[in-house]
Amino acid sequence: MTERSERSADPAEPLDRADHVDSATQAFVAHRNLLFTVAYEMLGSAADAEDVLQETWLRWVDVDLGTVREARAYLVRIVTRQALDRLRALGRRKESYVGPWLPEPLLTAPDVAEDVELAESVSMAMLLVLETLQPTERAVFVLREVFDLDYDEIAEAVDKSPNAVRQIAYRARAHVAARRPRGIASPAETRAALQAFQRAVETGELQSLLDVLAPDVVALSDGGGVKHALLRPVVGIDNVARLLAVGWWKRDAERSVELVQINGGPGLLVRVDGEIDGVVAVRVENGYVTGAYHVRNPEKLSRVERETAVTRCAEIRRTARRRGSPAASRRSHR
Repeated sequence: MTERSERSADPAEPLDRADHVDSATQAFVAHRNLLFTVAYEMLGSAADAEDVLQETWLRWVDVDLGTVREARAYLVRIVTRQALDRLRALGRRKESYVGPWLPEPLLTAPDVAEDVELAESVSMAMLLVLETLQPTERAVFVLREVFDLDYDEIAEAVDKSPNAVRQIAYRARAHVAARRPRGIASPAETRAALQAFQRAVETGELQSLLDVLAPDVVALSDGGGVKHALLRPVVGIDNVARLLAVGWWKRDAERSVELVQINGGPGLLVRVDGEIDGVVAVRVENGYVTGAYHVRNPEKLSRVERETAVTRCAEIRRTARRRGSPAASRRSHR
């Protein structure tokens, strides 16, 4: 009998492996939504986040669980490293992307909006701000500001010293603070702005929409070279007004517009002849729309037909509720 057949004949070995896989699976499933949220906030792409989770699982199932002190921390470390690799590759792909690149929108559950910090962190506006960070800066910012990980834990995830991570976090916070929306708009403000968009689509009446646009509003659309979209940003209320006057709601088809939860806040789901055609999200500051984001790339619309779970761990949610304010203000003195 060969060595291979002797091993397969041992009943204890496959049983031990099966037990190991069961234990690894239970831990992975318990933290899967958290891991997806980490990867998505680092990448802005649900498809790439799912690929990262698959790569994380393949590495996790080969880990000796007896050496793991805390499964969540270990899994976050794996997913962060995989997401960093993917983020660097995405940067090269985006250089050849046709037109503006926008994050992949997610249909989210209404309760995501109850966690104000999480809702802000997955918003289209914030994900675009995070796009301006270097990969390691983005990882550190997400892990520290959104998921409240210790500097030592982040250091292990990004292969830096804790002191280096503190410096990176300081730079990233300053960078984001200079570019993030000035004050988090209430869901009611955002909903009112989107209802003005909805009326413009359904009736062609633009005045109520123009009334909520900021003078320096920026409009971006993402067709990925597949659907008609803007090839560059349109800036300023006059230019955006001209765009709206001949806009994407021209009555050449049967259109319907539905107010839904997109990335933790109100958004519009647009259908043409019954098929999903795009998603509209906005950035609202001081009651006015400063950013309008229109995603039409079909490859980015698969996550708006069913809800995607995004979450932080329970301990972070409890802390946020006790303190009652977003992390940016909580940590402004750090």
